[in-house]
Amino acid sequence: MSDASTSAVLRPVAGPILELRDLTKRFRARRMGKTYTITAVNRISLDVVRGEVLGIVGESGCGKTTVGRMILGLEKADEGEIRFGGTDLIERRGAALKAARLKLRMVFQDPYASLNPRRSVEDSVAETGDIHRIFDNAKVRKEMVGEALTQVGLNPSFASRYPHELSGGQRQRVGIARAILPTPDVIIADEPVSALDVSIQAQVLNLLADLKSRLGLTMMFISHDLGVVAKISDRVAVLYMGHVVEIGDGPALFADPQHPYTQVLIAAVPRIDPASRVTGTLERGEPPSRFRALEGCPFQDRCPKRTDICSTMPELLPTTPGRRVACHHVGGAAVAG
Repeated sequence: MSDASTSAVLRPVAGPILELRDLTKRFRARRMGKTYTITAVNRISLDVVRGEVLGIVGESGCGKTTVGRMILGLEKADEGEIRFGGTDLIERRGAALKAARLKLRMVFQDPYASLNPRRSVEDSVAETGDIHRIFDNAKVRKEMVGEALTQVGLNPSFASRYPHELSGGQRQRVGIARAILPTPDVIIADEPVSALDVSIQAQVLNLLADLKSRLGLTMMFISHDLGVVAKISDRVAVLYMGHVVEIGDGPALFADPQHPYTQVLIAAVPRIDPASRVTGTLERGEPPSRFRALEGCPFQDRCPKRTDICSTMPELLPTTPGRRVACHHVGGAAVAG
């Protein structure tokens, strides 16, 4: 790995449980008879510290869901490393990979699509345990499923129900119960509340925060909703066009966003007191086309601070303690992270 890519990693004080190094994913797409290569995730390097919630935020299409899917093996990375338990998941095979997957789990966005309508709640929650043969017998299986349901605020009697008998919030709780049986090391939560009513969103977020505290969970929380990310995340990484443009402590980042794109995102969040809004403007309202080859900073076409230097790619460098920003016009490398 090059010195440049090493410098682009934010290393928290505590040791990481999950490390992404220069992670890259490309897709092939056809448009008007031509085939294009689209880089959905571009050399992302991140650490996830044991016991924290790392929020991943950005507009639709920024690559945040693809990052989560690569970690879980649902998408194959084209380049880079996903280090978990001291070894690269991309290089693992057979039993070693199967054991790692048991410790990495996902809560999906759509509680209606993520559950098989033909399977009971008990069978859905026990699915991973069945695959990995963790149940000694049917009695143990039923008891462990009932305990998982209790952990997420559902009565164990829900085990006999089917998805069509549940509300959206109840279905998502079943999805969370499935993710914590057996207890994982890391949960990837991909937009877990975006399909729910606002009143239910708060309940599910409180549940995830409670499970983190009680079970010692580590979580990567993926969302386009800054309000939701601010509520649950310890640290936040902001993605734009497949790049990490800013990362740091959650409360500090929301109080003082430094990258122009982060400023724009936070300025767009509705606030009761308009005077408390962070200022930020866009020159153009839409991200550049993924079918167009980009040179330099991916945000330059929309950035009010754009100058000639933006035609070169900025590195993700320290600006203030615990904060790194990829912008030629913000901070620099003078402050140690």
